[in-house]
Amino acid sequence: MLPRWPVVSRARRSIWMVLFSITVLIAAGCAGQTTPSSGRPVEGGIATFAEPANTTPNYIFPFMSVVYFSVTAISDFQYLMYRPLYWFGDNGQPVLNDKLSLADYPTFSDDNRTVIVKLRDYAWSDNTKVTSDGIVFWINMMKAEKKNWAVYVPGGIPDDIDSVTADSPNQVTFHLNKSYSAKWFVYNELSQVTPLPQAWDRTATGTSDCEHKISDCTAVYDYLTDQAKSINSYATNPLWQVVDGPWRLKSFNADGNISFIPNKSYSGPNKPHLAQFNEAPFSDNAAEYNVLRSGNNAIQVGYLPPEDAPAKPDNQKVGHNPLEDNYTLDRWFVFGVNYFPLNNHNPKVGSIFQQQYFRQALTSLVDQKSIIKAAVHGYGATTNGPVPTTPENPYANDKTEPNPFTYDPDRAKKLLADHGWSTPRDGVGSCERPGTGPNQCGPGVTAGAPLHFQMMYRSGSPRITLSMQQLQSSATKVGVKIDLQGAPFNTVIATAIPCDAGKPDCNWEMGFWGGGWVFAPDYYPTGEQIFSTGAGSNVGSFSDPRLDQLIAATQHSDSPEALQAYAQYGSQTMPAIWQPNVDYQETEVANNLKGVTPQNPYLNITPEDWYYVK
Repeated sequence: MLPRWPVVSRARRSIWMVLFSITVLIAAGCAGQTTPSSGRPVEGGIATFAEPANTTPNYIFPFMSVVYFSVTAISDFQYLMYRPLYWFGDNGQPVLNDKLSLADYPTFSDDNRTVIVKLRDYAWSDNTKVTSDGIVFWINMMKAEKKNWAVYVPGGIPDDIDSVTADSPNQVTFHLNKSYSAKWFVYNELSQVTPLPQAWDRTATGTSDCEHKISDCTAVYDYLTDQAKSINSYATNPLWQVVDGPWRLKSFNADGNISFIPNKSYSGPNKPHLAQFNEAPFSDNAAEYNVLRSGNNAIQVGYLPPEDAPAKPDNQKVGHNPLEDNYTLDRWFVFGVNYFPLNNHNPKVGSIFQQQYFRQALTSLVDQKSIIKAAVHGYGATTNGPVPTTPENPYANDKTEPNPFTYDPDRAKKLLADHGWSTPRDGVGSCERPGTGPNQCGPGVTAGAPLHFQMMYRSGSPRITLSMQQLQSSATKVGVKIDLQGAPFNTVIATAIPCDAGKPDCNWEMGFWGGGWVFAPDYYPTGEQIFSTGAGSNVGSFSDPRLDQLIAATQHSDSPEALQAYAQYGSQTMPAIWQPNVDYQETEVANNLKGVTPQNPYLNITPEDWYYVK
């Protein structure tokens, strides 16, 4: 999902407004805190979590389009109330978490064409059970509205399911159209399923039956989507109060001030210790850091801005923590890849973006190592290709996926010149040899086409601003001009979406929301949701038949060689422009709050595990 690193555009909130919003939480927050002594858990208290700068949850219905699909909307918000069928991330490792899943691991038979899922005993807060009908409800919604599902991949779920049957209230059988890798089907297909409550199977005129009839699902989807657009009613609309997760909404404000209280009907493990969990918005990193430094205990789980983080010695996990009197510093690693997309369907410059040599040249202008050193003080690693090499994982490393296009402006200049472009320093290059030959500009590129592009990027983060300025500066050396435009996160992700050439929403050229993709709900990093032709989160509309073939091979085999072949080809063809895979954040945890670490590499939060000590 997007961290896309989460659509409504919002103006920047001033620092004094943020501080005012936080102060209303201070008195209640302090009531739950005590000085650490014995380390015994204390039931009750309030903890507040700092939302990423200029980024707030903005959608509640779990079935959503790419416009809303993000970490802040899902991991920081929806998952607290509505649990997915399978949970991922266990003790800081990028693996399936059996304990927190709603169902047992599936059983496979008939050469992996038949899949049986058995639900555990979970209940909704309206005293109904989480049943197999709720799974079928979701699958039917997918079949009816797959183009509105953010990570739909043509040929993937639900297309790869011939039939799904609710055998009993707690068992579902899937019959698949082919034999698939069991791991891939669990990690990347069933992982997308969130059982829905029967209370949501309705329209504006009354109850419906999407649980059993696909023909009813579009009207249900339209109704629920319309309700989800009423953002200020989230805490009062009875629909959204029906939850199966450990939390339910107490209050919700569109500016990002959110409060949760425990769901007393929660039937899963790890019931909340806290009496209340809050999320608080910030206009930028400086505003959040000012609150942490104030020592007023308004924030219990915040972040140390990269620009203020101590330099990390090469042999240490973290440097000295400037807030150690009140907070413990912990790196939050993300299992993802960082990149920005190019709009291959843009009518003006899309034909340039479609040229592999151009993408290789542009990548050669990104000085990842310098950005990591200067912007985040060493808290990150280079992105080498489409499969994460960090944090340590069984899928790829620097040896299996070396980076063939490290920073090299001379290489970038040669790639452009060899394909017919002028490359004036501090000027704008143009296509001097149009055509489809090996030393020409390429198909669709016209004579005189300029190397002049527009980049929208997420504002409010000095790290992102610096990385964009670095690219802009390096590009001028080889005749590439990039105009930068900062915008709020939600504006960037609402703009950088898949589109068809000629449509009004297809004029964007480059877009950087700051974090690329965390592998969720495609937990096995085979890339189909972000780089397959026609995929819902392939926001740049990239298409490469060979890459599609290699991705498909990973879906039918657990062989490391299949994933490695995809990774290495993706490193060469460049479906997007790699950026440093920096830590999601350097988390500051109040010294008397426990259970926050180790942090989830898929960026899920579980405040039900948090507790104060005395």
